[in-house]
Amino acid sequence: MTFRALVTDRDAEGRVSSSVQTLNEAQLPEGNVTVDVDWAGLNYKDGLCLTGGGGLVRTYPHVAGIDFAGTVRESGDDRYKAGDKVLLTGWRVGETHWGGYAERTRVNADWLVPLPRGLTTRDVMTIGTAGLTAMLAIDRLEAGGLTPEAGEVLITGAAGGVGSIATSLLARLGYHVAALSGRPQHAEALRTLGASVIIDRNEFLGQPDKPLESARFAAAIDNVGGKVLGKLLKQIKYGGQVASVGNAGGIDLSTNVLPFILRGVTLMGIDSVMQPYAARVKAWRRIALTLDLAAYAGLVRQVGLEGLPYAATQILAGEVIGRVLVRPR
Repeated sequence: MTFRALVTDRDAEGRVSSSVQTLNEAQLPEGNVTVDVDWAGLNYKDGLCLTGGGGLVRTYPHVAGIDFAGTVRESGDDRYKAGDKVLLTGWRVGETHWGGYAERTRVNADWLVPLPRGLTTRDVMTIGTAGLTAMLAIDRLEAGGLTPEAGEVLITGAAGGVGSIATSLLARLGYHVAALSGRPQHAEALRTLGASVIIDRNEFLGQPDKPLESARFAAAIDNVGGKVLGKLLKQIKYGGQVASVGNAGGIDLSTNVLPFILRGVTLMGIDSVMQPYAARVKAWRRIALTLDLAAYAGLVRQVGLEGLPYAATQILAGEVIGRVLVRPR
């Protein structure tokens, strides 16, 4: 039984490249559920895996793809049977375990989630790891007391996958959203998703830097890290919160203690990789009830396995807006 996969390999000189190859089931990794992949997604982490960046992939040859959805082909676990629709995000699949950039994959049943009611396998990959992360961040902020009445919520890296879905979700939940982006050409798309205010990243960073700045935002979801995160912490209102979800702008953080000890600001980290099953199911159910997929459709494009290597360079260069869907078949 053969299937196609995008195989990433590293040569003797350390150069990493990917090509579509025909594999057989004996080459699949260990696991107790085999899935025929309908759709996968392209995320920033996938870009790193396909180009050898970040040291995420340790063993080659490798099949990347940190999220996918499809149909169970064979199961050795009572929770799933042939024909069931499932999805997977996280658990380091696509990094240390072969992922979704193939027509078929094999994984551990503990990593799967049943397809949420009302969504198709294409829908959940339109949302993907990006949407799950966005909803986990919103859930944490609201658990900390955030309400629409608290004031403006800032989304950084708003044109990316997490940022654009977070913008849409928050707007649908009644929040006043300020979208910060370094790509002004996408301002209208962000307004369509529900952003009330568009902030240019260069202007934001170009403001005079002070230990503590005018308090503007009730909360923020930060996809960028680095200088942007350090800056926005100084503009959070008293008792406000910041959910840190990404590091597209770097892993360093330059800040001071004043936002924390004078305004009681909370900085929280959001990890979608190792989230327990119950939290995933809860988040997916809320996404299914909240996200306007029709409004988001204009920010979705599709590639096949052959188009992934180029798309990977685009997402690392910050040239991707919204979501890129991968159709392995």
